[in-house]
Amino acid sequence: MKMSSRAHLVAVGIFGLIFVSLTGQCYGALEVGFYERKCLADVEKVVADVVKAKYKMDRTIAAALVRMQFHDCFVNGCDASILLDGSSSEKTAPPNLSVRGYDVIDAAKAAVEVVCPGKVSCSDIIVMATREAVCLSGGGRYSVQTGRRDGFVSLASNVDLPAPSISVNQSVAAFARKGLNAIDMVYLLGGHTIGVAHCFLFQDRLYNFQNTGGPDRSMDSSLLQKLRSICPQNSAGSKTADLDQNEYVPSSFIVDNSFYKQIRARRGVLQIDQELAFDPITQSTVTTIANSFGFSAKFGQAMVKLGAVGVLTGTQGEIRKSCRAVNTP
Repeated sequence: MKMSSRAHLVAVGIFGLIFVSLTGQCYGALEVGFYERKCLADVEKVVADVVKAKYKMDRTIAAALVRMQFHDCFVNGCDASILLDGSSSEKTAPPNLSVRGYDVIDAAKAAVEVVCPGKVSCSDIIVMATREAVCLSGGGRYSVQTGRRDGFVSLASNVDLPAPSISVNQSVAAFARKGLNAIDMVYLLGGHTIGVAHCFLFQDRLYNFQNTGGPDRSMDSSLLQKLRSICPQNSAGSKTADLDQNEYVPSSFIVDNSFYKQIRARRGVLQIDQELAFDPITQSTVTTIANSFGFSAKFGQAMVKLGAVGVLTGTQGEIRKSCRAVNTP
């Protein structure tokens, strides 16, 4: 329900070798270098410095920021609605309870406000911070498009993120509703090249897959035993496993195509990841990525496309003073 006060609305209210060169080009109303004519300082560098400092202390922040951008853009569009506090805001929806990195965005916003006050949106900061995190993790340094404005509404009831147990067909349909095609989907789920999943998201595959009373027979037997040791039956499911299960060249912190090689070897942790490798809709794309060297560039392109979903620009939205609250009217 929409109410007259934007503040009251908030109170009640899941994935380089070649660089993507887009300087000066536009995607809709977005533009690479948008702040160059608005700010005397290089705001992208300011954000990058904040992310670099955090990354030096905690490399897992890269996966957290990739996830944050996906969870923000996939719901209301890339409007920073996931950042807003509130008793029923998007933060409180079950899929978002483990989202983190808010402190990095807050720190970047504070740093940007010092050099260019009142002009840089929180939604742009998410996209800039995520790009830097991908780059620090070995991905290509793609050019980000900026010019977004921040939204006013954040409601847990709006969160429609696809579950990890859905079919490829269902996932394709969910992405299509956001203007993203099946190839975009395969590359974006490649965000699972870094990061972890909690046991409760895949525990059914280990013990009682689709109520069969046994494990998912498509899972590699050695991976099954490994995951069972991490996630005992009937446990709380709070422990985690790397989404990229490469045992020979550890790459769970590296943005590369190893994830695709693993799912082709039946070593996918999440059900949707595993099904990507063998479903007729996505199999050829997965095979191409696994056998090529262009993933970093294509992943960057997919992140740019994700970052253009449902954006607010021009006179729409606002530039928040704090990323956690809409401006007081």
